[in-house]
Amino acid sequence: MKKTVREAIIAGNWKMNKTPSETKALISEMKPLVSGADCKVVLCVPFVDIDAALNASAGSNIEIGAENCHFEKSGAFTGEVSPVMLKEMGVKYVIIGHSERRQYFGETDVTVNKRLKNALEEDLKVILCVGETLEQREQGITAELVAMQTKIALFDVSKEAAKNVIIAYEPVWAIGTGKTATSDQAEEVCAIIRDVIADIYDSDTAEGMTIQYGGSMNAKNADELLSKVNVDGGLIGGASLKAEDFSIIVKAASK
Repeated sequence: MKKTVREAIIAGNWKMNKTPSETKALISEMKPLVSGADCKVVLCVPFVDIDAALNASAGSNIEIGAENCHFEKSGAFTGEVSPVMLKEMGVKYVIIGHSERRQYFGETDVTVNKRLKNALEEDLKVILCVGETLEQREQGITAELVAMQTKIALFDVSKEAAKNVIIAYEPVWAIGTGKTATSDQAEEVCAIIRDVIADIYDSDTAEGMTIQYGGSMNAKNADELLSKVNVDGGLIGGASLKAEDFSIIVKAASK
């Protein structure tokens, strides 16, 4: 981390977990554990939990995000939720381009770009996910792939708007598998992404952008991962569903 020039952010991605009542209980348990954090603390929760999460986190340092949004403001898109709706509810962050959305729901680099731009137009902060599969890593195309994903996602996004983008490097082979990239692997790819941002915009924009690592970051490995200069936080899956584990990661990012 390099807190002198960019924010450290620990964001939980709850995925399809927790009912509204469970949300209230978990956040109530988390609040005292993360209250003194020297980093941003964000919880991205299912749509049905957003209202409960906003109420439960009120008055604390926990900010609430959504796990996805649509690329239109309104219309005939049954089952979808727009950034306008999220903004009016009080949501501050939204995850876009998670590998599970790409894998199971047909999202592409192009639709990720459309969703990202729509969210930025509503002043939401976007956590943009990029990352390679195990096969792609073994083929030696990690750098090319994350560069392509990043460039397409940020196509036609101004330098000013990009200040509201956080990038989460999530190697697909390490999501929900228990496998974790080594701290050196995480550092290498986060540095590659930062170089791509410098190419798209400039070095100041690159230096100021928060780049997280996601992919089985947990209470045991957070210290080592977050010790790397280009790893500015984490997008946390399973560990964000356990108050104590999540707080340990927050404490690691607060050092």
